[in-house]
Amino acid sequence: MKKTRVLFVSQELYPYLDQTEMARISRFLPQGTQERGREIRTFMPKFGIINERRNQLHEVIRLSGMNLIINNHDHPLIIKVASIQSARMQVYFIDNEEYFNSRKSIFHDERNKFFKDNEDRAVFFCRGVLETVKKLGWNPDIIHCHGWMTSLIPFFVKTSYKDDPMFRNSRLVYSLYNDGYDERFSENFLKKLMMEGTTDTELKGLKNADYTSLMSNAINRSDGIVLGAPDIHNGVSAIVKKSGKPVLEYQSPDNYLDAYNAFYDEILEESQVVA
Repeated sequence: MKKTRVLFVSQELYPYLDQTEMARISRFLPQGTQERGREIRTFMPKFGIINERRNQLHEVIRLSGMNLIINNHDHPLIIKVASIQSARMQVYFIDNEEYFNSRKSIFHDERNKFFKDNEDRAVFFCRGVLETVKKLGWNPDIIHCHGWMTSLIPFFVKTSYKDDPMFRNSRLVYSLYNDGYDERFSENFLKKLMMEGTTDTELKGLKNADYTSLMSNAINRSDGIVLGAPDIHNGVSAIVKKSGKPVLEYQSPDNYLDAYNAFYDEILEESQVVA
């Protein structure tokens, strides 16, 4: 019997970044899921503050070398990997010199200003993950996203990649955290999302280009929602309730592994009933 495959995509993962609640879950959930008999792959951005030598990152040449076109500009996609030996798991890093490696902070500059190109970085990261998974030839049953920077994964999977055999049957789970920001993306944001197969109608939900619209779009395009923190961003709770999607309430650090994996089974069983 084929093992269930779970793809984890997170903007934070310990020990490569500080141990926030998101980073902790993103570190130990894949391990616990693998120990429960499932196959996993884990992705995160290769932020410039991650020390490559200390964490023993190395480039995967066979996966690198692709260029992603964003707003009519080519951006080289570099894939790096590191191993967490104690967990017997690998972490894949999406890298690009301009967007990630050259910066010594995550989302804000030295004046604590939100990077103006964070929208480009999010588009690049999410598309980079999907294109790398295609290169791996590894079709996930569940795609579990953590953090606002992953919020475009559900959009792409349900629009531009909806007919791709690699993702056609994938079910999306989106975890919500208190990771909001006040800034609004640029007027060109929707143009940067356009790919072959994307229609203007599919972009309407992202027109406001703010945090709430990103969360709303991710929620409505996902098959299940997880409350990954005891308090999520103000206003998003109402969107979750209105969506009618299956919801896993916040779980304590003591029992979340079993609860999350039972939720995966629920989402997969529901998809089989619908099919």
